[in-house]
Order: sequence, then C-alpha cells, then structure tokens
Amino acid sequence: MNGNRIRQFFRAIAAKLDSDDVAFVRELLSIPEQKLFFAMSIPDQYHALHTARSALELLEVESSENVRRGLLLRCALLHDVGRVYGDMGTFSKVFAVCMDRFLRNGAISWSKYGKTPFWTYPRHVLYIYYNHPKIGAQKLLSLGLNEEAAIIVRHHMSFQESDALELRILRKADNMN
Repeated sequence: MNGNRIRQFFRAIAAKLDSDDVAFVRELLSIPEQKLFFAMSIPDQYHALHTARSALELLEVESSENVRRGLLLRCALLHDVGRVYGDMGTFSKVFAVCMDRFLRNGAISWSKYGKTPFWTYPRHVLYIYYNHPKIGAQKLLSLGLNEEAAIIVRHHMSFQESDALELRILRKADNMN
C-alpha cells in the first residue's frame, strides 16, 4: 500500500466536519444534493470536502479557463454518494482496498452478488466498492443532474482523450485525497 492510503485511513478515523465545512457544502449544493452528501458517512463526507478543496487548488495551478467551476465542485462533493452511511465503514473499506490490491479477480467475482444477508456482508462491501460510481450516478440522474452523473460514473475509469476537463481534475483531486 502506498502512503496515500495510510493517510486516508488516519483521516477517516479522525474525520469530523466543522461549521465551515457544513457552510461550504450548503453554499455549493442544493437541498436535494445536500441530502445525498449528508447521507454518506462522516469519513466519506470529509474525503469529499478535501477532494473539492484540492480541486480548487488545482484550478489555481492549471489552466482552468474552460473548466466549469460549479460543476467541478458539485462533482467533487458528490463523487462518492454511491456509498451511504452503513454500506462500508473505515475497516470495511480497508478490507475492500486490500482485496482489490492483492486478490482483485476474486474480489471482483465475489462483488457480483450485490446486497445479500448480513453473513455475506463482505460481498456487499465489495459490491459497493466497485459499483459506487454507477450507484451514485443513478442517484444524480434521479435529481436531473445529468452532467454530474456522466462525470461521476467515470471517475474511477481509465483516462480517455475525450474526458471532460472537470473529470480530469476530479480524478487528480480524488487521488490526492
């Protein structure tokens, strides 16, 4: 595992939002979008906030004249809404990351079972781990957020020349956090 994953783990354990964080979210997201954001676990909310702030930093450094700032920040805040509180805790995410890293083919195969009874919770964790972009995109589509859904569904996919600038920056910001 790399240092970034270790940093993510400790950030997740210590994660909490302050009033400035909540104000930042409320300023950028509509009420229905906020409901999706606040349905995530606190560590996922914290990660999304850091991703949004990293995206802002990248906008300052990179040529950003064609980037739609509002779209980028909404995507950064909502990129993990396919995971909700209770789907996977911090230690479940560690399990999923390790399975993906060391037993990827088996993990992908096992994840295809989706949500199943509690004694097969690891399958559900893997299903969410691999499918949260698709799940999140469906939630965004239900709110009419088509552009956001098109970006979020691809945020873990390989780079394509046709990728929107917002998607490219989102990937970089997400990988920084």
